[in-house]
Amino acid sequence: MYDVWLGGKDHFAADRAAAEQVLKANPGIIPGVRANRAFLARVVRYLVREAGVRQFLDLGTGLPSANNVHEVAQSVDPSARVVYVDNDPIVLVHARALLTGTPGTIAYIDADIRDVDTILDKARDTLDFTRPVAIMLLMTLHFIPDQDDPYGLVHRFMDALPSGSHLVISSPEAEEGARGEQAAQATARYNQMVATPMTRRSRAELARFLEGLDIVEPGYVHMSRWRPDPDTELPERYSPAVAVVGRKP
Repeated sequence: MYDVWLGGKDHFAADRAAAEQVLKANPGIIPGVRANRAFLARVVRYLVREAGVRQFLDLGTGLPSANNVHEVAQSVDPSARVVYVDNDPIVLVHARALLTGTPGTIAYIDADIRDVDTILDKARDTLDFTRPVAIMLLMTLHFIPDQDDPYGLVHRFMDALPSGSHLVISSPEAEEGARGEQAAQATARYNQMVATPMTRRSRAELARFLEGLDIVEPGYVHMSRWRPDPDTELPERYSPAVAVVGRKP
């Protein structure tokens, strides 16, 4: 569905039908997913150019689309290394066919995000865990329910990494008022059609994922407001999703 909303071509009839139903309930979904993709490009450029990060662990990759992590990172530094993780076999087939880059710098792991030990073990074949790594969790955490301890999972990943590593999160935010009610209705409709339901969290709940980290300016903001490119016209109406980046001291 994400690829449908991005205007891509790597999706199926069932995805298009479900995406249309969600769109009817929440017309703001398309600006939201496009804002997330733009945020991905900006934050990866920031991490490589300004934060000195050359390694990325992308958890919950999804179907490839424009401006994948390795494409953005290697456009700045061809030696940047990226490990993609997903447990959807369709995603992995597309990824291996479409995600190409500098030989030896890109790897794919077929695993569930909750299998932390397996991911860390296999990622070490490509990434050097004595040097900073950026953990990318873009529009992913809301698919991990509270009973699976998403906070513990994130902290275990960050505990395995050295100082200077970063945690990048974008996630739908649970809002109040009319917009919050509309988003809740869209979420309920979405959850009726998928095997993996989503859980919206408040900004205070999202902040728990970054406990112990130094928050990178501008902090918790709507995705379009995270270090926008110069001369970018910011939207008047924002997607109910926020972005935040933390650095391990």
